[in-house]
Amino acid sequence: MKQKILNTIKSYSIIFFGLILIAIGVSNFYVPNKVVSGGVSGMGTILYHTLHIPTGISFGVINLIFIIIGIKVLGKKFIIKTVAAFGVLSVLIEIFAMFPPITNNPMLATIFGAILYGFGIGLTLVQGASSGGTDILGRIFQHFFPQMPIGKLLLIIDSAVILTSLIVFKEVNYTLYGIIALAVSTFAIDLLIQMLNISKLAFVMTDKGEEIARKLVSTSPRGVTIVDAVGAYTIEKREMLVCALKANEIKDFQAKILDIDPTAFIIFSESQQIVGNGFYVYK
Repeated sequence: MKQKILNTIKSYSIIFFGLILIAIGVSNFYVPNKVVSGGVSGMGTILYHTLHIPTGISFGVINLIFIIIGIKVLGKKFIIKTVAAFGVLSVLIEIFAMFPPITNNPMLATIFGAILYGFGIGLTLVQGASSGGTDILGRIFQHFFPQMPIGKLLLIIDSAVILTSLIVFKEVNYTLYGIIALAVSTFAIDLLIQMLNISKLAFVMTDKGEEIARKLVSTSPRGVTIVDAVGAYTIEKREMLVCALKANEIKDFQAKILDIDPTAFIIFSESQQIVGNGFYVYK
């Protein structure tokens, strides 16, 4: 029960941090410089400069519409987290809108705003939530087309919003800035999710395979496989341990092995994705 509470707190803390990044990207980079990168943030930017509707308010109203559309397709847990997320985000956008823009250079606003926005979106998505808006539509489409990365789905949806900015602002430069912002934020989303999926594979050559395996299994959540191996140079039989682990576990993993067998030969390689046995695939 305690671990479950800690995991919940951790999850919502990550979501909140992601929402802060999104709010800064929208309020202090996008809106002041008329950067329409798609999504509800793009819609809010258009409404702000045409009808003078506060971005936080338009964000909340549009999200409610998308929630109604997605409530039958998406899970209850996703909907609850999303409602909480876009409610908090609407408030954060208004709070950060009280501060002056970080830059008035459209290109700098485009690039750095997109990086913050993309990483913020990515952090909320990997925690099973959404900041709302076209992220919800992206999840709906992914429900029917699971083979398509969420970043690519959002790219298709958000392109329509960017085209709308061209019609409204009648300024090609703003449209081009929006395309750049969309490309950068999409890349940031996919990069973050890819980084979270990357794990490590450890190959350990040792004469004390069983002893090391018992130590690792009893003191970590990772499993270990023992494979019989033969050294090509010495033609001697040895044991090779194979273990999948996260990057932050390498230091402790290595120390446990060398504590038992200082002569152990350890190889760490990178794995793009590991499924099952404690490894969650973010997508």
